[in-house]
Formats: sequence, C-alpha cells, structure tokens
Amino acid sequence: MSSTVTLADVEAAADRLDGVIRDLPLASARWLEEILGGEVRLVTENLQRAGSFKIRGAYNRISQLTEEERARGVVAASAGNHAQGVALAAQRLGVHATVYMPESASIPKVEATRGYGAEVVFTGSTIDDAIAAALAHSERTGAVMIPPYDHRDIVAGQGTIGLEILAKMPEVRTVVVCTGGGGLLAGVATVVKALRPDVRVIGVQAESAAAYPASLAAGHPIRLTEMSTMADGIAVGLPGDVPFPIVRDEVDEIRTVSEDDLSRAVLRLAERSKLVVEPAGAAAVAALMADPGAFEPPVAAILSGGNVDPLVLLRILRHGLVSAGRYLTLSVRLPDRPGSLAGLLSDIQALHANVVDVEHHRDDAGLGVDEVEIVVHAETRGPEHCDALIARLTDRGYRVRRRSGSPD
Repeated sequence: MSSTVTLADVEAAADRLDGVIRDLPLASARWLEEILGGEVRLVTENLQRAGSFKIRGAYNRISQLTEEERARGVVAASAGNHAQGVALAAQRLGVHATVYMPESASIPKVEATRGYGAEVVFTGSTIDDAIAAALAHSERTGAVMIPPYDHRDIVAGQGTIGLEILAKMPEVRTVVVCTGGGGLLAGVATVVKALRPDVRVIGVQAESAAAYPASLAAGHPIRLTEMSTMADGIAVGLPGDVPFPIVRDEVDEIRTVSEDDLSRAVLRLAERSKLVVEPAGAAAVAALMADPGAFEPPVAAILSGGNVDPLVLLRILRHGLVSAGRYLTLSVRLPDRPGSLAGLLSDIQALHANVVDVEHHRDDAGLGVDEVEIVVHAETRGPEHCDALIARLTDRGYRVRRRSGSPD
C-alpha cells in the first residue's frame, strides 16, 4: 500500500467518523483579533471526545482492520492523548486495546484511558520504553500496533479537521497547526493544498523539541538528541516517515515558540476564551501571540488538545503569569521585630498588588541576628505595575531583590 495520503483518503475517513466525533464550532477570539488586526477562529479540538484530535486517526485506523485483526486486539504506547484516542476508538469498535504507559504517566490520563476500556500496562520511565514494550507485545500476541502519527490511515483521520475548517470558514487565509510527529499537520495540509492551494499552512513546534526545522533542512527525518518542554504532547524527537514528505512538499512554514510563549498562551486561553488547553494544544495560539504580523487573517488556529493534569496546569498558569509580568516574587530584608511585616504588606497593598503568599526566612547565613528575610509572592497588573511597586518599596527604604516577574 502506498504511503501517500490523498484528499480521497481524508474524505473517506470523514465518512467513517460521521457520528463518532463531535461537530465542534470554530470559536471566535476577539482578544486575538485585536492583536492580529483581523479575524481569528479557534478550532476547539480540546473539546473533542477524549480531549483531543487523536480519536480521529485512531478510529480511522482501527475501523479498517479485518475481523481477524480485530480479534487479535490493538496495542499502543502513549503517556497521554494518543492513549485515550486509541482506547475510545477501540471501545466504540468492540476491539480490545492494550496501552503501554511510562511509570511516570499522570494519574488523570491513566484513569481516563482505563475509563475508555483499555488495559493499561506500566513499563519503564520513558515513552521509548513504552514503545519498545508495545512492539514486543505486538510481536508476541499479534495485536495490531496503532502508531500516534506514522501511518497513512492516522494522517487521513487527522486531516478531517482540514475539511471542517474549509467548510466552516471558507474565507480562511492561514491555518496554524500544533506539530509534533507531523500527523495532524500533514493531514490538514493534504486537504488545504488540494482544495485551497492559496491558503497558507503553518506548523508550530516547541523550540526545545523542534525536530522538523533541521529535518527539513537535511531533506530527511533527523532525530533530536534531547528535548525539554512543557508541551509533552508535541515533544516528538523524530518526524514520521509518512507525514514528513507531505510536510516537506505542502506546508508553507514551520515556526517555533518558547516555553514562555506556551505558558502565556495557556493562560490567555483560560482567561479570555474560557478554554482549558494543554501547552501542546496552545502552540498555534502561542505563535500568533509571539509574532502576530507573520499571519495573514482570517486565521484558523487549531487547539489540538485539552488533557492536562490539574497540578501541572497550576504550575503552567503561574509560569504564564510570571512571563507576562503579572506575578512578582520579591525578597525583602526587614528588622526582626513586631510590626515590620505588617508595614511591608501595608505598603504593598497601597499600590493594589494582591499578595498571594508570604514566606519567612531566618536561617540565611547572610542575615544579621536581628534580621528576617520576607519572600512575597504577589499578583500584579503587568510589568509597569511591578516596576512601580519595587520603586515604592525602595523609596520607603526597603532592601528589595526581585526574584521573578521580570518584564523580560
């Protein structure tokens, strides 16, 4: 079978997915339109069944297995969205699914995968360990391996999002896609370039886990030697053999975003669009916010997933506030006597900063015997408010050291 994915493949996948996936609206985003100076619509796959676009490709793949293959079951390796997509697709089709997950997989994602009926097996500390175990399981039992992106049926299933964008937003000029291994990007590009070659398709990767720029420059997939990003859903070290040539030939540009860009995007989507989006799913919006002049509106930005551990989300939102200059941490030395802390907090309150937490430190070797270090965590209105607060405290004679919340 050819590895090429065609428009006809995607249209056939759309027929299979009819009645299986949610028909989601394209959400308006006036706050982004103010930044870009033109129309922006959010493709809310974070609200899709199982919390991401992954159900599309998984269902399209499993639904085409023979009865004999279905009887052997399917197997996958994932720490997140792919696991849930495979589990739900298999449940819908009456196929037993086994999903190998690293020991470090988050509890909510594990429980969701089990909730969709899959058998979860923990193995190793990395996704590579899980993949090796899943492949061994496939060889041992005959279960069909369902890859996250590197199969033409997977790419075709993900490409159905492209059909929906063009149908719901015919005036679109730019489509921006979160990108890991490239299955979603390749599928969307296949559709858009077949039906609307004038529309730009742009992939976005986390800059510390961006395998595509170097691979495209070399003309073939190149594995990253290391990755470190909060966007674990797109932290893929090697582009897929199936999506790579499609991305090479059909995608107009690959852009990268920083960790600060990602956290700010997650924060703004929660605040302004009332949408919970994981860092990987917010990569397209992060790119729009980081360089709005690079995208011709009307723009469709895909929010690829919303599966994020609540505790991780808290840390990401805190990071987003800091990177936006809206969360300030100060270290202040005070005389260790009654009333000192109350005076400091009163001076902070006078500038309407919201004190979130206070820490006392008396055991620093650099402190005098009659001194205490107070660490204040405060929410502010932005960088100018931070500067004004520090200036006021300095003018009042406090010895202040900024620990976070720098406007840069």
